Amino acid sequence: MADGTDQKSSNQMWGGRFASGPSAIMEEINASIGFDKKLYAQDIRGSMAHAAMLASKGIISPEDKDKITEGLNTILSEIESGSFEFSRKLEDIHMNIEARLATLIGPAAGRLHTARSRNDQVALDFRLWVKEELQKTEGMLTALIAAFLDHAEENADTVMPGFTHLQTAQPVTFGHHCMAYVEMFGRDRARVRHAIEHMDESPIGAAALAGTGYPIDRHMTAKALGFREPTRNSIDTVSDRDFALEFLSIASICATHLSRLAEEIVIWSTPQFGFIRLSDAFSTGSSIMPQKKNPDAAELVRAKTGRINGSLIALLTVMKGLPLAYSKDMQEDKEQVFDSAESLELAIAAMTGMIRDLEVRKDRMRAAAGSGYSTATDLADWLVREAGLPFRDAHHVTGNAVALAEKKGCDLADLSLEELQAIHPGITNSVFDVLSVEASVASRTSFGGTAPSEVRKQIAWWRGRN
Repeated sequence: MADGTDQKSSNQMWGGRFASGPSAIMEEINASIGFDKKLYAQDIRGSMAHAAMLASKGIISPEDKDKITEGLNTILSEIESGSFEFSRKLEDIHMNIEARLATLIGPAAGRLHTARSRNDQVALDFRLWVKEELQKTEGMLTALIAAFLDHAEENADTVMPGFTHLQTAQPVTFGHHCMAYVEMFGRDRARVRHAIEHMDESPIGAAALAGTGYPIDRHMTAKALGFREPTRNSIDTVSDRDFALEFLSIASICATHLSRLAEEIVIWSTPQFGFIRLSDAFSTGSSIMPQKKNPDAAELVRAKTGRINGSLIALLTVMKGLPLAYSKDMQEDKEQVFDSAESLELAIAAMTGMIRDLEVRKDRMRAAAGSGYSTATDLADWLVREAGLPFRDAHHVTGNAVALAEKKGCDLADLSLEELQAIHPGITNSVFDVLSVEASVASRTSFGGTAPSEVRKQIAWWRGRN
């Protein structure tokens, strides 16, 4: 009875998922084929380059190289057609492909793994995948930047309120606001390009951790796989996941920029602001309130940031305590990157669509541009230039003018000259030339300022970049 009770208790502990106790659990925790099969194309590409190099150095025969290449091409076709059967018992994509290759071509398949290890093989596959994903991200960011440049050009003169603390600060142009996001996503694209340059080294040939005694040519495989050069330290090569961390870091920063933009889209599309209208393609309705048009695409982009940030923290935590060189912990590197890449790609695509399709409501922006005494700083600047006041004194005088306008329930431009002169006798009728929002934005001609002329210069500069 005791034995039976123990067995029952043991089965409950393992749960119904595991058929044979600890061995089944080991298979479950050890297998990565459920997610690393995504690397099949990179694995096959790397194996073909490795086989070609081995044959060129006389390590395997040309005949074996040809058989290996033919077999790998067959496997590639099988995977892409959906006829390839993946096995959890074979753990990962590397062993699944190798086992199938052995079935197809026999003993020659066993020669493919000469002078390499799964350690440098997975480092190669993953690095190739991340490099390709970064190149895709670069193109998508370029398209998003182009969408903003188009809106900036069309709205270089469109005045709107500029905000600090989400309170009206000074008038700006919508074109200038768009160019702020061009700068943000331009930095993201620059980080992508730098990351590609950092990781443009081939791991294959580092073997398990110490290199190999075979007379291989790592420069040949690096060139064949599109890398600038091979990595320079075999220990670092198999233990390095900086390229994955850098990808996730870039993704997190970019997602943060997308989230800030999404927040503005959510705010601007409310009836209270009404600065923009989103297209139906990126909005949804309410199941109960027929008047609603919800900015769900923007809200979901905003939410994706949490997933991407979480992935970065997860991989940093995996890597932080690992001694050199390889540890099995590093199997946990891929799902975070795969998920973040998918999330970022979707978020950029959705945001590009929203920006391209959105309708700018210039009348609502113009009406709001002068609210909150947004030209108060222009009055203070006029007092410095024309009345010779120190800025702090001008700031105080302007504050009194704002208080009076607030008391009267009018804008600064609606105060009479007599009322302004009662606050400071040095004020003249020319002050009204600077109190309109159009005059305010036109005066901001400092480099990088909101003046339409300056905005157009920045648009031209960005259009001239690659």
